[in-house]
Amino acid sequence: MLQEETFDVVVVGGGGAGLAAAIEAAESGRRVVLLEKNPQPGGSTSWSIGSVSSSGTPHQRRRGIQDTPADHWADMPGFAGELADRDNHGLRRVLCDEIPGTFQWLLDSGVRFMGPMPEPPHRQPRMHNVLPNSRSFIYHLLRRARRAGVDIRTGLRVNALLQEGGRVVGVRASREGAREPARFLARGGVVLAAGDFTNGPEFKARFMGEQEAKVEGVNVSATGDGQRMGEALGARIVNGDLALGPEIRFIAPATENFMRRLPPWRWLAVTMEWAIDHVPPFILRPLMMKFLTTALAPSTTLFDAGAVLVNRRGERFGDERDRPAWRLPDQPGKVGYIVFDAALAQRFSQWPDFVSTAPGVAYAYVPDYRRNRPDVFTEAPTLEALAQRLGMDATALVHSAAQGGVRALGAGPFVAMGPVRSVFVHSEGGLMVDTQHRVLGANDQVLPGLYAAGSTGQGGLLLKGHGHHLAWAFVSGRRAGRFAAEASGLRA
Repeated sequence: MLQEETFDVVVVGGGGAGLAAAIEAAESGRRVVLLEKNPQPGGSTSWSIGSVSSSGTPHQRRRGIQDTPADHWADMPGFAGELADRDNHGLRRVLCDEIPGTFQWLLDSGVRFMGPMPEPPHRQPRMHNVLPNSRSFIYHLLRRARRAGVDIRTGLRVNALLQEGGRVVGVRASREGAREPARFLARGGVVLAAGDFTNGPEFKARFMGEQEAKVEGVNVSATGDGQRMGEALGARIVNGDLALGPEIRFIAPATENFMRRLPPWRWLAVTMEWAIDHVPPFILRPLMMKFLTTALAPSTTLFDAGAVLVNRRGERFGDERDRPAWRLPDQPGKVGYIVFDAALAQRFSQWPDFVSTAPGVAYAYVPDYRRNRPDVFTEAPTLEALAQRLGMDATALVHSAAQGGVRALGAGPFVAMGPVRSVFVHSEGGLMVDTQHRVLGANDQVLPGLYAAGSTGQGGLLLKGHGHHLAWAFVSGRRAGRFAAEASGLRA
């Protein structure tokens, strides 16, 4: 027998946007179910660095910073540059006007931040970084969702939207191993909050190109499920060709480091917030490095300075300064190694030449990687010895070093940093929505009963700069959940 249940609001996706939508709808007094295809909620939010950019925060006020949503709105096009004309100015207004209240909502939920940090072209410091790590968002929002009575179902993949009389009235979902799919009906509406399509090859091939389709996403479950279901009803994807990536990143550690394992307890975050303002930097910096050397990408200035990018065989495979991340997926194992000599190792051991950075937070240098990431740091007195330690062809590596990028490599000892791989961090391609987060179909007509939030419902909004994707996830999620809840009241 086909299983069927009825709710006021059905939310698809258990990341930051989906949890925000479910909480807002449930706290409006509605009966809400959240469906997540993975064993645990989290989505791309739990993979993020954890930055939220906002004006009008308590953190700004404590520092005497006077900032407004209008100034935030005016500064954002500076991040978009020549793409600014493609921005959705109305949704940008929604984001900037609503994020101060949503930031306080996050604080009220138990989330804690450090900051704000400067990030030009922001005229004021607006970037706030979560403590102790991005899992804090999911931990606290899950607790709030459960207190609000949200029915959270995991391991359920939503594969179709249900319509009656032109209105979206629910979804069809299936569980692995189940004989028949289940139907979840919604009196008020369905909120699609299923993330982006950074790991959806068919979307990347269509909007970006066949080579981009070979590049994996940081979040392997970001397959564009929401966009696919929306398109099936006539919705359109906006800015599908824009993404952060491909970019080169170090492979993740086999085991999570100390900072990622920290439990997201409120007392711990409060202690860390206090420590950041009061503990000397020389004590805090080693802890920050354990995070930075895990989460961030190597700087392209390494290649500008003369570092060489080789594959597993020790072979160069093109100009390191000409989109190497696009070619990396064609190499054995889709990985490479950044090789440099003693002079470059010394140069990238101190300011102003860093290996990686989180803007406004800290910088990581060669000694930091030597200490914190021995799994991606190999050093040897000669190129032949380096090749032996990495299992490369010594002749190929010596030839690559002599051929060089900007210049031939000089004297040893030599360093290889890697494996590195090519990834997409996030894509900008979301369904077109109006300022009430209703999905728009043919001729930009509202698809009744269907809402979208976060990356799924980005609607042409450009979210360049740190902290805007998460800000939009929480703002749009709360609003979509609220509007869907209000619709359920009208149809009760």
